[in-house]
Amino acid sequence: MRILVFGATGSQQFNVIGEAKKKGAEVFAATSSEKSFEKLTQAGATPVLANLNDAAKMLEITQGIDAIAFMIPVSLPNPFDGLQYSKNVIDAAKANGVSKIVWNTSGWLESQKVGSPVDDVKLDVQDYLKNSGVDYVIIEPTIYMENMMGAFCAPFITNEKKLAYPTPEAMPIGWIASRDVSAFVVEAIYNVALKADAFKISGMENLKGNDLATQFSKGVDEEIVYYPQKPNEFGDILKPFVGEAGAASVAAYYENLQNATEFPPKFNSKMNEILEKLPVEMTSLAQWAHDNKNYFIK
Repeated sequence: MRILVFGATGSQQFNVIGEAKKKGAEVFAATSSEKSFEKLTQAGATPVLANLNDAAKMLEITQGIDAIAFMIPVSLPNPFDGLQYSKNVIDAAKANGVSKIVWNTSGWLESQKVGSPVDDVKLDVQDYLKNSGVDYVIIEPTIYMENMMGAFCAPFITNEKKLAYPTPEAMPIGWIASRDVSAFVVEAIYNVALKADAFKISGMENLKGNDLATQFSKGVDEEIVYYPQKPNEFGDILKPFVGEAGAASVAAYYENLQNATEFPPKFNSKMNEILEKLPVEMTSLAQWAHDNKNYFIK
């Protein structure tokens, strides 16, 4: 099995390399920068220099590929570019007879367009993929545990023993580990019965803020309390990473959550049914925190 991975330099797709290697796959990882070559090579992949906006290059690098693990880049200057980039990959996959595309959507897809470019463009990609004629599986993960490693959260844990996140304490979330999502992607590639399927996945625990802090505390063996971060504070920390406009947009989303009377679902209570089709050993929040203790506790 020859698998081409997009987004492997980031935390959301990096573990696809290791999970695919466990299955005996030959893994290729597309990257737009030669600076990533060493990281990808050490992980066991063959780096391939390519830009998603280059349709001819997509056609070239998908030759001889059996399956594609795809993801739209998370922070595009123009989110609507994600549709053309996706078309380039999907069209190349179809032309070269790639057996399957497994798309990690970086979040649950909306049921209809909501006026957010980042979310709305994914619905266009979904339609294009479904009508492409290529076998596909769509993996929709909830919020990543790795988000807690971000600059808006990790320093608060390290310096103040506070788990900072801009969601209300009362909002439950089924946090999921990046490795688990990658394992789902690889299982979907190898399950030949899945040809036109989509799965909303989450962790197995639906944790409100204080419960999250309790489980995190167990993992790192330290007393950590939940801190419902103010959206404007969160946005200010985010600005250097995603720009002022991007930070403002994200902060506005969390501001709406703070004022909501009903929270959007971030947990799938039927995960056991999904695990029957895609057998993945799930990571608990406490276990994830334990595994990453040295990142947070200095």
